[in-house]
Amino acid sequence: MSSSDTPDQPVPQADAAAAALTVRLTEQLGSRASVTAVFGTPVTSDGITVIPVAEVAFGFAGGTGTGAGAAHTGGGGVGTRPRGYIEIKDGTAAYKPLRSPWVNVAIPLAAALAGTVAPLLVRRLAKHRPR
Repeated sequence: MSSSDTPDQPVPQADAAAAALTVRLTEQLGSRASVTAVFGTPVTSDGITVIPVAEVAFGFAGGTGTGAGAAHTGGGGVGTRPRGYIEIKDGTAAYKPLRSPWVNVAIPLAAALAGTVAPLLVRRLAKHRPR
């Protein structure tokens, strides 16, 4: 059991500083990663409402030194990626995911490659087959 697990013992100054730093970073980053970052402002046109949807992730790290004049440092960041949108039309809501543009290239390319290579492999295997 560590000293921070025992409530009767005082918390070392470095642990208290690290805890304060963690709380401060969490508050600052948490305020930026709000619901409006995940679900954007709805847009309505011609009876259709579209609500953008994004993935939000945040992380942080901090550290404290030991000894006289030790520094307390920390940092963090927030990242978002669009994931799709919710379409509300005629009283029905449907989630529409956004696909990566590379999927539109990779799938046809993989199919063309498989269509070219497969007959070559079949011929080669048939040629080396014991009779």
